Amino acid sequence: LNRSWLKPFWLKPASVQDSTPAPPQRSAFAAAMSFAKQIVVDCRGHLLGRLSSIIAKELLNGQQVVLVRSEDVNMSGSLYRAKLKYANFKRKKTNSNPRHGPFHQRAPSKILWRTIRGMVPHKTARGAAALDRLKCFEGIPHPFDRKKRMVIPAALKVLRLRPERKFCKLGDLSNLFGWKHQELISRLEGQRKVKSEAFHKKKVATQRSQKAAGTKVKVSAEDQKVLEAAGFA
Repeated sequence: LNRSWLKPFWLKPASVQDSTPAPPQRSAFAAAMSFAKQIVVDCRGHLLGRLSSIIAKELLNGQQVVLVRSEDVNMSGSLYRAKLKYANFKRKKTNSNPRHGPFHQRAPSKILWRTIRGMVPHKTARGAAALDRLKCFEGIPHPFDRKKRMVIPAALKVLRLRPERKFCKLGDLSNLFGWKHQELISRLEGQRKVKSEAFHKKKVATQRSQKAAGTKVKVSAEDQKVLEAAGFA
């Protein structure tokens, strides 16, 4: 019976030991995020807690993150259950002077921001700097409607929540507790989707015409050699 795995690591031969500890492993998505100046994340279809924990870690690592469509964030559990939890949270206040806090945010972007704040040491300089790198919005305002948006697979509801489980939207919860802009955001989002669809159709038509034009172009033998030498063949 081989019991070599029972020996402490300091008894391993010098050739096996590694003097420098291995760096902490990060997910492929996290590694991809850290090389971009600013990341725009579409929150639609993500679970609130899982999304917040991943974003909090990226903020502490120095990444700038913009969260759009925060009203479409999902929460596990029924809307009635979420309403009970938020009503319990609303009861918590400073008895002597409620204006001293805690403050109960109604807007989905503010609720999402506060959820992430709870996962960041926001009372230290490092945590405060991390929160300064975060922006949250309802809908997709300009100029983020023109930028590439990402999703986080580790936080998607369809991948993390069993299909028979109940869930609700953050925007519906906010609407029950005094957020007054749900209809406005839905109307603006409808207008944005019309413009986005027209832009996409125009882009696809342009790409097709460019590809068709490229197939019709005839290049002479001399020019072909020059292109091959430059690596464009």
